[in-house]
Amino acid sequence: MAAKMTTHAKAQPAAKKAPAKKVVGQSAGKSSKVAGPRGANSMRTGPDDRGFFGMFGGRFVAETLMPLILELEKAYDDARADPKFAAEIAYLNTHYSGRPSPLYYADRLTKHLGGAKIYFKRDELNHTGSHKINNCLGQILLARRMGKTRIIAETGAGQHGVAVATVCAKYGMPCEIYMGATDVERQSPNVARMKLLGAKVNPVTSGAGTLKDAMNEALRDWVTNVRDTYYLIGTAAGPHPYPAMVRDFQSIIGDEVREQMLAAEGRLPDTLVACIGGGSNAIGLFHPFLDDKSVSIYGVEAGGHGLDVPNGHAASMNGGKPGVLHGNRTYLLQDDDGQILEGHSISAGLDYPGVGPEHSWLKDTGRVKYVYATDKEALHALQVCTQQEGIIPALEPAHALAYILKLAPKLPKSNLLVMNLCGRGDKDLFTVAKALGMTI
Repeated sequence: MAAKMTTHAKAQPAAKKAPAKKVVGQSAGKSSKVAGPRGANSMRTGPDDRGFFGMFGGRFVAETLMPLILELEKAYDDARADPKFAAEIAYLNTHYSGRPSPLYYADRLTKHLGGAKIYFKRDELNHTGSHKINNCLGQILLARRMGKTRIIAETGAGQHGVAVATVCAKYGMPCEIYMGATDVERQSPNVARMKLLGAKVNPVTSGAGTLKDAMNEALRDWVTNVRDTYYLIGTAAGPHPYPAMVRDFQSIIGDEVREQMLAAEGRLPDTLVACIGGGSNAIGLFHPFLDDKSVSIYGVEAGGHGLDVPNGHAASMNGGKPGVLHGNRTYLLQDDDGQILEGHSISAGLDYPGVGPEHSWLKDTGRVKYVYATDKEALHALQVCTQQEGIIPALEPAHALAYILKLAPKLPKSNLLVMNLCGRGDKDLFTVAKALGMTI
């Protein structure tokens, strides 16, 4: 990361918590039974007005970007208070993306494991094949509202890049996607999709050529082209207001789960599980349930080759410590001198060496338990799901599945467990086949 983005950037100090605002993407206007409690002591009202969740978050950016960040915050505040903005998102979610995504009872996997009753929130059935479209639809509308004429984005596994290229094609806006050269090679199907949609894909060769490096280059582009360019960040990280904004657009996942589980079982789920890279799919599922104390929540990081292997994993909360990267303070993989370490995962979408700041706060408060799964465990879980349910998951949610294989058998059969199946496995078939020694 360039020094001007972190070391010499200015941060605004934490302030007192601001009053809760009506948020686009959450169940505003619905009954409290569906929308969930949100009182004065709610865990759902953050961040504060400076963008902090406790000690995490904030705006650590170059001087050039600060006016644009403040402009973005104001534009988002105005947009989410505008009923027309919410109505347009709702229309697109239904008629373009195909929401609500199903809540599917995985009956054979449940019987196979012999414990909790397992449901999949099937966000891999969204248009573009993952949860990423939820956030991209909201942000492209915001970019147009702000009068921006050019879109840039970073991507790791390519699913965010595909979603960005998709919404830009829909609205006739040029876009450039920064993608690590390593990821370009291992995610070639998604690269082809982005190019077919009209996006310019810029391979990044610095560092390890993965998501961290792609985000570095996107930030450099943004500093250079602040006047006309909108940076459409895909994960719940970056400088305020991005972590909260991405969370809000992704919270439709958890809102739907509340409604669907009440309809299917007459009560809320007991357990939630999702994979964690930067953390957008997970915070989208978790956030609407944070005040429901009866609901246990687990985030699953990428354990790679194991936490005892140097540079062998991407579990920033289990194997890292707080620091500053890409505009926010959060848990990071770093050495004793504060230099960012390369993360490893078989999944291109989980090898980011950090995590969204709200997840860091949820870890320290103890509300969410963060665990990890190794490459081998994820590959095994992918095969189990494929053979038991006829669903090929992406390698990202396969990490969450790996933890379910351990957790579900320990839970009673009355336990209702929901896992976010946030991406389908088409993009990972070559990686999986190579890892398993398959000939295709």
